[in-house]
Amino acid sequence: MAADGLLRLRAEDADDLAVISAVVQDALVSVKDLTYDRAERRFTLVANRFRWESQAGSPDGAPPFERTLCAVAFSEVDRVAYRGFRRSGDERILSLLAIRPGSKSGTIDLEFSGDAAVRLGVAAIRVRATDIGEPWPTAWQPDHAAEEP
Repeated sequence: MAADGLLRLRAEDADDLAVISAVVQDALVSVKDLTYDRAERRFTLVANRFRWESQAGSPDGAPPFERTLCAVAFSEVDRVAYRGFRRSGDERILSLLAIRPGSKSGTIDLEFSGDAAVRLGVAAIRVRATDIGEPWPTAWQPDHAAEEP
């Protein structure tokens, strides 16, 4: 975390990627905010991220949680495959569940709720997550109901 309170992370291996995945878990991502620049070999998403690291609640009754915009950029991307949604013309908001190395070597999977996913073909794990803008208060914290046996 930078001195200004904004998150700035870099991932170069699976362990680093797990940290980024944890901080963007439950982020809301508009399909419109998924971009791939083939010439630059960069895939970027802008997410409305829940600030898991901040429990900012104040005694004056202000909402106890925060959200902020976060840009996540993947470098050295050679190909992008979408599953469960159409990239063009889709107005949906996706809920990001996890970012992890894919089951195939040289891939990174972005897993969203509703069985949507993005698979990135990469030469290496090179990911940056950077908060952009000021956080804002929210009364709602993402909740994951425990699975029944």
